[in-house]
Amino acid sequence: MAKVPTAVVAAGGLVGGYGVARWSRKRQLGGAVLAVAGAAAAQRWRKQAGGAAAGALTAAYVAAFAGSHPLAKKVGAWPAVFGVAGAVALASWAVADRRG
Repeated sequence: MAKVPTAVVAAGGLVGGYGVARWSRKRQLGGAVLAVAGAAAAQRWRKQAGGAAAGALTAAYVAAFAGSHPLAKKVGAWPAVFGVAGAVALASWAVADRRG
């Protein structure tokens, strides 16, 4: 079975976390989805690209989550989430996924 690319895991965590929080009306549940996907992606980033790259990508993941909030005030919630998820996916692919 082929591995799911880390770009998909990271973007899925951002989109899925927001979706779960919005539809369940339980922010903690969305945060759990975000955290589990982020931890899974970080573990794979470390294996595929090393510790420094994993640290940088994890920081980008957290910054994307934080940055989506002020961005949502300008462009709307879903466009903000999709935008930051796309940016993290691109970074993840460039640093970790395209190597393997």
